Amino acid sequence: MLVTKPVGRDAATKKYDILSALSAFALAQDKHAQRRVLRLMSLITTRYNWQRNELSMGQEDIARLWSVDLRTVKREMAKLRAMGWLVETRGAARGRVALHGIDLGLIMADTKGVWANIGPDFIDRQGMPTPPAQTSNVVPFQMPQAVCGDGSVWVQAQAAFEAQDGAAYSAWIARLAEVDRLGATLSLLAPSRFHKTYVETHLLDRLLRIVRRIDPSVAGIKIDV
Repeated sequence: MLVTKPVGRDAATKKYDILSALSAFALAQDKHAQRRVLRLMSLITTRYNWQRNELSMGQEDIARLWSVDLRTVKREMAKLRAMGWLVETRGAARGRVALHGIDLGLIMADTKGVWANIGPDFIDRQGMPTPPAQTSNVVPFQMPQAVCGDGSVWVQAQAAFEAQDGAAYSAWIARLAEVDRLGATLSLLAPSRFHKTYVETHLLDRLLRIVRRIDPSVAGIKIDV
């Protein structure tokens, strides 16, 4: 669902906060993710209608803006849609370009991990408590093998998560294995209790949103060790 558009007295601040979150998120990623986020930001700053939540721009115009070919445009737009940041609201037709919305709420949720890099004032504006400073003592674990299940939804979810946040995917999500699917619950296996606790605390909400975009019948994710 697309969030309420940033309008009203604080609209300008909200817009700058969204762009700040995107830029800080990009700077924390690898060069490929950085380029993808920068390309999205260029669409937002040049063609996005904030009030109507509409991005209307032809692929040839996007290619010219990004200084790339059409194949790259198609691939990058598809990846942004897979991430859930772009939402196609009207398909392209003869004489009419595709129309997209931007899920600003999902963007803010997915970039929450880098808000502290911007500053406590930014976190306060989002109505979130300032997180305590953390030190990393992450120990790499061997990825467990899947016990059963064809993994189709899980494989797609892993790919979508990796497109959003390659670092978090490599450190945490890639080391989860699908166990089974019981009704509306997707069961996963973590290599340790510490790993399970970290994912449940920091990444589970985002992971569930991704899984539900692929298969809305999934209502929850259970992680065992």
